[in-house]
Amino acid sequence: MRKLVLAAVLAWTAGGTAMAAEPQKVVNHYADMALAEYEDALAGAKVLQEKIDALLAQPSAETLKAAREAWLAARVPYQQTEVLRFGNPVVDDWEGRVNAWPLDEGMIDYVDESYGTESDANAYYVVNVIANKELLLGGKRIDASDIDARLLREVLHEADGNEANVATGYHAIEFLLWGQDLNGTGPAPEGRTGTPQERHAGDRPHTDFDPKQCTGGNCDRRAQFLKSATSLLIADLEEMVDNWKDQGAARAVVVQDPRQGLIALLTGMGSLSYGELAGERMKLGLMLHDPEEEHDCFSDNTHNSHYYNQVGIMNVYLGQYERTNGEVMKGEALSELVKAKDAKLDEEVKAKLQATYAAMAKMKERAEALETYDQMIAQGNAEGNAVVQAAIDALVDQTRSLERVIAVLDLGQVELEGSDSLDQPDAVFQ
Repeated sequence: MRKLVLAAVLAWTAGGTAMAAEPQKVVNHYADMALAEYEDALAGAKVLQEKIDALLAQPSAETLKAAREAWLAARVPYQQTEVLRFGNPVVDDWEGRVNAWPLDEGMIDYVDESYGTESDANAYYVVNVIANKELLLGGKRIDASDIDARLLREVLHEADGNEANVATGYHAIEFLLWGQDLNGTGPAPEGRTGTPQERHAGDRPHTDFDPKQCTGGNCDRRAQFLKSATSLLIADLEEMVDNWKDQGAARAVVVQDPRQGLIALLTGMGSLSYGELAGERMKLGLMLHDPEEEHDCFSDNTHNSHYYNQVGIMNVYLGQYERTNGEVMKGEALSELVKAKDAKLDEEVKAKLQATYAAMAKMKERAEALETYDQMIAQGNAEGNAVVQAAIDALVDQTRSLERVIAVLDLGQVELEGSDSLDQPDAVFQ
């Protein structure tokens, strides 16, 4: 954590009726947008479930492609919700079920021999639950004959307290749909067609889900795992939708005290912008030139993941969200509160948000036309590295302005997430 002890620039006018009403409207609209975003994420997950059911009923290259496309589409609204995580304990406590990463995929399924056969840090590293109906770990026998919700949630997910043991959520499903991405930072294999993302991502065959011509072994159990993980994703998203409805636990936290609501709102923006996105998700991987540090690593969708994180930050500041059906939600915005206090600062924040958006868009365009994100962060790729670094620099710069917003709104001491890769870069290599 990076503590920001910020001086009060302008007093919080709790007793002034004109100002008192505005923060309440801002946090109410923030909660309304949160509900809409999670509703869209849930709707996307239900489409994903339909496509996965079609894949399992009739495995083919076409049904596998449709399931992958549904996964990619489902990520768009979800990635915009990540700004809600920091500062909202209800969301933060839940998030690990749906978006935990990175994961040790050998716990789930077969892996390439280059993955290795053991890990000092994880006893479950190559347990391969899909291939084994019974697991023996630490002298304890685990019945894995049914790959159901109980096994995934209560036994495997974060087993041994290890966060790399990911059995539920988007990334477990991603691995099952794409398989390992074995291309690293190098070129795409010859013979593959499509976009850079399609050529360079994992290439699990549809026959991994076809009991009649099974590749990879245990196709029926792989289907069980995929089906159970998808059902859990829907249940988890339904829970979070309920949390943002009227009387929901997450909504209550931010709307019952507008000052605390604004703190949650700015904690989310600043923490995602700085420590999480600029630091852990981008700078760390760039410093190490390591594709294992990219967020959507199996699908090579990381450029979109980062891009929509920035869109989510902008949604909160501008009080605006474009739903997946094209409807645009607009309401009382944080921008308006800041403008009333310091119009120049509001313009500064909006300009910096737009600059970051432009840097992310450039990265996204490069990924869609030339090379994937993991290729951009490769050692020796000066141009690709520069594109990623420009986005990191813009994120850090916008965070500085968000810190000024915290001061102008007199929110006192607010903690934003930090990152060794930004705050203590030498420590990364120790």
